[in-house]
Amino acid sequence: MTRFILAVAVLVATSVAIDLGADETFGWDARVNCAAVDAHVAGLDPYYVKNLKDTKLSYPYLPVTLDAFRPLCAGGVLVAHYKPIFLVLALICALLLPGLGKSRGGMQDVAPRIVFALGGFLGFEWIIATGNFAILSGLFTAASLALLLRPAQSDGGGASIAPQLAGAALLGLVTSFKLVFFPVLAALYFLPLPRGRKFLLIAVAAAMFALPILASLAIYPDLFKSWLSAIFGQIPGQHAPGNEVNPSLLFMSLTLADRVGLAGSKPVVAVFYGLIAVALVLAPLAVSVWRMVKAQGLAVNTSLLRAFDDWLMRNPEAAMRITVLAMYALYLCAPRLKEYAFFEVALYAAILVPALPATMMAAVLAIAVAIPTLASVSGIAFMGGFGQLAIALICFWLLLPREPSGEATPQAI
Repeated sequence: MTRFILAVAVLVATSVAIDLGADETFGWDARVNCAAVDAHVAGLDPYYVKNLKDTKLSYPYLPVTLDAFRPLCAGGVLVAHYKPIFLVLALICALLLPGLGKSRGGMQDVAPRIVFALGGFLGFEWIIATGNFAILSGLFTAASLALLLRPAQSDGGGASIAPQLAGAALLGLVTSFKLVFFPVLAALYFLPLPRGRKFLLIAVAAAMFALPILASLAIYPDLFKSWLSAIFGQIPGQHAPGNEVNPSLLFMSLTLADRVGLAGSKPVVAVFYGLIAVALVLAPLAVSVWRMVKAQGLAVNTSLLRAFDDWLMRNPEAAMRITVLAMYALYLCAPRLKEYAFFEVALYAAILVPALPATMMAAVLAIAVAIPTLASVSGIAFMGGFGQLAIALICFWLLLPREPSGEATPQAI
């Protein structure tokens, strides 16, 4: 395993080196975002592309983000040097990620996490190519997971809830950055906590999700209207983020509906979307979790939900693993999943990979990192198709627990 991980690491490092030295005409998202900040500072409406310098793309984020991004874009440093900056941020993401299980030690966990963060599903490669600020949401995601999964790293069941509240708040902010990922907050229910605490965490996360939206509406009402118009393609003659083609399950359902001549029927597309999401993601997760719970038996004279809550409390490590898998699953089910968004999917997977048995770890690293990275280095672009989604789905299926306890013992690397 050490040799295999080293070989994959060399491959990923080669890919990153190629990306860092690629044509500087890339990085359009960083330029668009900072051009929007500059337009806002100049008193112009940044949601009209005509007000953005040297770009034909529109600014997709909430109005309050214009103030948040202003320090990042000051002086043009980020636009000029975003590649090494984003690489450092990606490494920080990998180092922030928590571990699961009792048998963890040093580089045996850190190495696979770094490899997965930089090479998993080609997500980071797309961030480097586009300069997208998904690297920032990834940073907040990693920090929130480090706080939320903290109880799994100690045996004290009465740990303070303050770190988890902070983690839930950060996760809520992350989902407000990309609104379509809001359902990920529901995964907090799988944490090994009393039901009241779990609902409190979900409420805090939901409140933080809503806060930037409400703040944008209150502070910048005119810009908020412009943002809605830009998102829904109501500003004529300019790029609309909502109309972009992306490798999501929704786009897969649109493709399937088009094959049968029903692409114009929204109800049909919605049904296909739901069936595909259930069949490929949600049902496998539910069956896997149910098998784990059923294998240990349920309490008599107790509701199914209460028995499940008790099981989560009795098996905190398995509960943490289920929580991360649920976030992974809900992220994959999002109706809009851009190529660079797979960086966050890779972060979820990076938490789970080090706890796998050696053979399974090798399979996941090969499918999710080595094969797509080798294809990319060879000049095969994963663009406009379902390649990234397919390898993320296969990786998800491999990560589903198969042992009755749900807690596989990691092999020595």
